[in-house]
Amino acid sequence: MSRSFYSLIVGLAAMVALSISHAAPANPQVLIKTEKGDILVELYASEAPVTVDNFVKHVNSYHYDGLIFHRVINKFMIQTGGFTFDLSPRQSERPTIVNEGRNGLKNKRGTLAMARTNHPDSAQAQFFINHKSNTFLDSSDKKLGYAVFGRVIDGMKVVDAIAEVETATKQMYQDVPVEAIRILSARLFNPEAWTPLPEVQPKAKKLSFERPVPIK
Repeated sequence: MSRSFYSLIVGLAAMVALSISHAAPANPQVLIKTEKGDILVELYASEAPVTVDNFVKHVNSYHYDGLIFHRVINKFMIQTGGFTFDLSPRQSERPTIVNEGRNGLKNKRGTLAMARTNHPDSAQAQFFINHKSNTFLDSSDKKLGYAVFGRVIDGMKVVDAIAEVETATKQMYQDVPVEAIRILSARLFNPEAWTPLPEVQPKAKKLSFERPVPIK
């Protein structure tokens, strides 16, 4: 091997190593294990820093473990984060968060977004996975929509399976799966990819039935 060719190889290797070292850091991922299978989600901390921080802190406090998908509408979305198998509410100990719905992310099929009441900044723990693209949930110049903060990168077949289950009205709640589907666990898959934001004093509010509203 000639000296010049060897130098070229070394130079290329150095450039590759430099590009890798300056590559964008990986996004945080959360593995959600359900009774229908596993769902791996990627979180967009750069676009939705407050929402991702809130979600991961709920994950790390085991808030979602044992909760059910309490609202399921096929070809719309599946929602979880607030109720146990008998529809007893699980209160979040975290405060409501600012709506980051104007972050440029859209409510496309497979994305995660925060559920909320009619107040734009009322999201707390409940979230949903879009079963199809729901552009009417996106923000516009005139309204704040539902803030997207992640997407499913593996397990959309599980989302499809959950979306297609039989539902009924139970107590005061509509679109509840007849057979409860629990989240067995939700865990941060790559902890090194997440940096928590400074904590604020929690000021939890009484749980309300957070929801996106489908088009009639």
